[in-house]
Amino acid sequence: MAVAVAYKNGYAADMRRRALPSIVLLLIPALSLYAASKQHTVTLGKPNVVKLFVGPNEDKPLDLKVRPLYVDGKLKEFATGEPHAITENTFVIQRAFRVNDSLPEDPRTLPKWRWQRGGWLLVEKQSGRISKINLPDFDPYYSAAAWYRDYAAYCGTSADGEKLFAVVAQIGVKKPVARQPLGAASVGEMPDSECDVPVWQKQPMRVTFFPKRANKLTFEIHGRAVDLLPIESGGSELSEEGQQQ
Repeated sequence: MAVAVAYKNGYAADMRRRALPSIVLLLIPALSLYAASKQHTVTLGKPNVVKLFVGPNEDKPLDLKVRPLYVDGKLKEFATGEPHAITENTFVIQRAFRVNDSLPEDPRTLPKWRWQRGGWLLVEKQSGRISKINLPDFDPYYSAAAWYRDYAAYCGTSADGEKLFAVVAQIGVKKPVARQPLGAASVGEMPDSECDVPVWQKQPMRVTFFPKRANKLTFEIHGRAVDLLPIESGGSELSEEGQQQ
């Protein structure tokens, strides 16, 4: 009898061991589905006023409002300005960050942090994912972006900082929808000094640029095709995806 009981118990234990891998395999997809469907919490904290130093010697302080960006209560980024909703689940906001201004020979105590404005971030509420947006020719110092739907309009600068462009970019599209030369960049001391903030209108979708040292100009947007309205034009070059006038 004792032998029979021991055999029975051993057989049951062996069956449990054999069944365990199958149970694990069944649980993995369920756990993955739960993780994928988990709702994250994305919040923007209270704005704080910091100093942005400008000018040739970066010795002129300007007030800059920054706010922390949290995902599930954890600090992920800092941002400045107001968010712009793209969809119910996504929004964009301009990044702010600190750089260490200490020299190698400075005493190794606490870093000397200085605030800077950065590019734009795309935030997905459900997944909690934060990604950087590629905006061609966007200059965090001089470019002031105006958003409409998933389009951004701004005055951008060339890589060498010598040329100024009126740019319309769309999220997820590498090339700008429109890129119009505006002449030489002034490389002024103050932020946002090249152009006033562009102005959007709809029906039809249009955006007007107001450069400080060139004539204003208006683009009419048709998806990825663009018309440069001749009355407001300051030139004729558009992107490869636009239409030349």
